[in-house]
Amino acid sequence: MAHNQDRDIAIIGGGIGGLTAALAFARSGAKVTVYEQAPALTEVGAGLQITPNGARALNALGLADALESIGITAQAVAPMDALSGLEITRFDLSAQSPSYRFYHRADLIDNLATGCRAAGVTVKLNARIASLNADGSFEVNGAVMQPDLTIGADGLHSVARSLINGPAAPFFTGQVAWRAILNTNKHDPVARIWMAPGRHMVTYPLSGDRLNIVAVQERSDWAAEGWHHADDPDHLRAAFADCGSDVKNILGGVEKVNLWGLFRHPVAENWFAGSVAILGDAAHPTLPFLAQGANLAIEDAFILARSCDAATSLETGLQDYQTKRRARVVRAIEAANRNARNYHLAGVQRHVAHAGLKVMGKLAPSAFLNRLGWLYDFDVTG
Repeated sequence: MAHNQDRDIAIIGGGIGGLTAALAFARSGAKVTVYEQAPALTEVGAGLQITPNGARALNALGLADALESIGITAQAVAPMDALSGLEITRFDLSAQSPSYRFYHRADLIDNLATGCRAAGVTVKLNARIASLNADGSFEVNGAVMQPDLTIGADGLHSVARSLINGPAAPFFTGQVAWRAILNTNKHDPVARIWMAPGRHMVTYPLSGDRLNIVAVQERSDWAAEGWHHADDPDHLRAAFADCGSDVKNILGGVEKVNLWGLFRHPVAENWFAGSVAILGDAAHPTLPFLAQGANLAIEDAFILARSCDAATSLETGLQDYQTKRRARVVRAIEAANRNARNYHLAGVQRHVAHAGLKVMGKLAPSAFLNRLGWLYDFDVTG
């Protein structure tokens, strides 16, 4: 029996996690409204990687054909020595099913929003939540709403998370990140990890002859959280000034860049209370070293809707959701944290690690993907 039928679901936040949840609930028969405080459903200009685990959920929600037309299928991931410019090794992604793909965030948002509207989801823009209560009621633009379930997909500074868990104190990791998109001639469909002592850069192509760039540097200077802090591209170039010509040429073309500080947030202890639940960054912000932020939010959304649909009571469904999600998310975040260290090795450690990658690529090329089988092979629909 479908228990979401005729449930009134409110979702705070019109990002990737919120829209995926809206679509999943709507497809199971719920009446869904998304409340987004911005004047439009849009995303900061940046790319993201949808790995097979995230793609399975999106495909199950009917988006396979639409998403096929806007992304680029990844062929490989290539660890690079940023100082010499040499490729250390290359791990083949071409056999991944569904495909491992690169997207511009705005394109993914547009496709999710189109799917939501076709499924009957109501999207309310300029909708700023003034108060939120444990019974799921909230005030928005002077009106009081009382849905059956309110879902906080409201990101790092989630009002819903604070309501459920109390205030959290993130801490600065000692790392800052720059994000930029470069208009350029076509690049091959490979995610490159350019590693240097104390810093690294990830590049991969986007549709429309664009290259997505995320660069991370260890430093003591604090930078505010969020992606909207403009920085001087020369600061980015200076951080990689001792790198090889490939890195310098890429960064030489950057005209606009945003900088933000990387903070560690604890995974929320409780993902629901009363008639309020959280997902994605609201529940478990992750550092950008495993390309899983959006994918984990997509998984959350799919399982949250399915758990609530299968359970006779919302409380039972919400408990099932948390039970199924929390351990997996903790494991993924710990893996991302390890990458933060491994990408930035120096001295002897760096040479040993690079030699190990080279040997793995030659003698056991499948070992890289096998180590990530728990992540990529997960089937959210199973």
